[in-house]
Amino acid sequence: MATVAVHSTHKYQQAIHARHHQLSADESAALGGDDQGPNPYELLLSGLGACTSITLRMYAERKGWSLGEIHVDLRFYRDEEGGEHIERTLCCSGELEVAQQERLLEIAAKTPVTRTLLQGTAVATQWK
Repeated sequence: MATVAVHSTHKYQQAIHARHHQLSADESAALGGDDQGPNPYELLLSGLGACTSITLRMYAERKGWSLGEIHVDLRFYRDEEGGEHIERTLCCSGELEVAQQERLLEIAAKTPVTRTLLQGTAVATQWK
């Protein structure tokens, strides 16, 4: 289970508390923010990217594969019909065979955050 607490600090700026970590979020100046942190979609992509990299590293370690440095590039966009999409590109500094790359693509498609996004998670909201 994961929990975070978020509270507004100034205009669109948000302080985010996760366990003993503190992060911030904001909107870009183009959207009226002060650009003091990633925007919410960038944070969403960050969670997916981090989960992907961590999961691939764990899998590779169990297999004895040397991935080196892992890079996960993500892009969120809406198409002309309003459909929402995330493109994820993987790269690592280690030498991998094609079969290993294909297996890691399969693993990336099954990471916990990927599954959460794909299944469409229910969000319940209430006033305290």
